[in-house]
Amino acid sequence: MLEARGAVRRLKEYHPPLGGRVGLRLDFNENTVGCSPRVLECLRRLEFDQLARYPERESVEGRVAAHLGVAPAGLLLTNGVDEAIHLICETYLEPGDEVLIVVPTFSMYEIYAGATGAQVITIPAGADFAYPTQEVLAHISPQTRLVAIANPNNPTGAVVPKSDLLHILRAATEAAVLVDEAYFDFYGESLLAEVASFTNLFVARTFSKAYGLAGLRIGVLVGDAAQMAMVRRVGSPYNVNAVGLACLPEALGDQDYVRQYVAEVRQGRELLEQELRSLTLRFWPSQANFVLVRIGERHTAFVDAMRERGILVRDRSRDPGCDGCVRISVGSNAQTRQLIPALREAARLVAAAGVSA
Repeated sequence: MLEARGAVRRLKEYHPPLGGRVGLRLDFNENTVGCSPRVLECLRRLEFDQLARYPERESVEGRVAAHLGVAPAGLLLTNGVDEAIHLICETYLEPGDEVLIVVPTFSMYEIYAGATGAQVITIPAGADFAYPTQEVLAHISPQTRLVAIANPNNPTGAVVPKSDLLHILRAATEAAVLVDEAYFDFYGESLLAEVASFTNLFVARTFSKAYGLAGLRIGVLVGDAAQMAMVRRVGSPYNVNAVGLACLPEALGDQDYVRQYVAEVRQGRELLEQELRSLTLRFWPSQANFVLVRIGERHTAFVDAMRERGILVRDRSRDPGCDGCVRISVGSNAQTRQLIPALREAARLVAAAGVSA
């Protein structure tokens, strides 16, 4: 009987709860107002032959490279950051290799790495979800072939200081160090400029969050040109679809739109954190477009109460160290004004039940 590889059979399944998402979507860290009007106009102008031929990404990769200030030879457009992670794992990991991740973090690091047969070593985050740099350094060995770091991290919103990232890069010279900057736009600090100095550094970005292109699945992976030539060998030449390639230059060209949305998210994040303080709910300061909140035992009731008020939030209580926690994404100013009253009512529901948050 045909069977999948043992490494695949042992994988944890990941099924994001995407069904029935009716209401204000503050559950998946998406852009909550949509993409630039220039992108929508581009979609209206698409000709039939653009969909009938295979997509050509080289010219668009050149545009993205110029936007990021990197060499085109060191950049690859990907089918979201998910594919970037997958390609790194396929390029550098073999059965028996070791992968280091600090948990809680993005689930796909463990899934893609585990599928190769590599051993995934999970290291718990420190107090208040601080990145345990010394523990990571202590785990680096000749078998370490990948260190995956989300910066800012999901679901905590915590960040790793640049000096710590550089320390890890210098210590793990035989490993690919992937710095996933999916939430860079809301944070503002990047390791992209260091790619020229480290052949083992890879930086991933996405256009799903601030740019509002999650449905088009466009990400980007940047690294040393010689290493990226190896990564390209395991990828499809047609991995990014023609619609995404047509729209991405328009999205990049409307930086005013992106800046305005990011500014509103940052304002909303501050307002949300202020409100959580006033409600005496435990939360962790975030550098992303979401905030992780500890609700307590009635976290499911809280999520349900928010849904009843037309707002979707994400229960993260199954993540390591996140028992009783809920993640709330942040959107526009108007959406934050809609969020705050619903949050107060749901919090009162929890308090009325006599359960400490």
